[in-house]
Amino acid sequence: MHDLPTNWSALCALVFLLGMRHGLDADHLAAIDGLTRITSRQGRAYARYCGALFSLGHGVVVLSIAALAGVLGARWVPPSWFEALGSLISIGFLAFIGVVNLRAVLFADPEAVVPLVGMRGRAVDRLLSRLGRPQGAAAVVGVGSLFALSFDTLSQSALFAVMAVQFGGIEHALTLGLLFVLGMLASDGANGWWISHLIGRTDRLAAVASRVMTMAVASVSLLVAAIGIARLASHEFEGWTEGKELAIGAAVIVLIGASYLVARRVAALHRPPVAGS
Repeated sequence: MHDLPTNWSALCALVFLLGMRHGLDADHLAAIDGLTRITSRQGRAYARYCGALFSLGHGVVVLSIAALAGVLGARWVPPSWFEALGSLISIGFLAFIGVVNLRAVLFADPEAVVPLVGMRGRAVDRLLSRLGRPQGAAAVVGVGSLFALSFDTLSQSALFAVMAVQFGGIEHALTLGLLFVLGMLASDGANGWWISHLIGRTDRLAAVASRVMTMAVASVSLLVAAIGIARLASHEFEGWTEGKELAIGAAVIVLIGASYLVARRVAALHRPPVAGS
């Protein structure tokens, strides 16, 4: 970060791009895919906006920390334990999303589009029922806020205040924070809309196609959760993944896109022949 530009316009452009890159992190993509899957199955009008809602929740924390650091003169440094807390929150939620979607595939009627039903009691049913109430959109915002409780996100927020000192103060810190959030909103919002579109199209193709997409979302969530666990457990693995965040995020996008193509192919193979052909 010592190579950040000293020109205000260039710095603003770079922070916006950093926000877009942050929105392509694998944990963001996997969480939004899972949330979109759940809300789409429930027929919620905000399903296609899950990415934007998630990003807004994330952004509230970013702006709050940027403002706090600006008020304190950029002296505030996030405590180191935030790194473990943020990792555990994201790992736990992604594992939960993965299990929910996996169970949906395993217990669905073979001839029906995969629904998120049949899970009664315990935490699964309670969370899904909350997402199904009017405040469900707020729940998605809340999940985004929880994902912001990481050392990386908080450090970036504090950095905005550090850089803003040379340009004026808290107003500049908030401007940089807002640009970061807007960049993240562009990436996360696009991902949520794209996943909602793919899910809708596979559901119209065939029940078996929806199974493919659901399994892909479950696999992505569990895979990213496993990567998070490996990073916590092994310093060597953490070092190996350092700087590869964008590549991992791109792999998530490719996997979801490939699953849609597979779903279309599977649906075509299972399509009943036209009468008289």
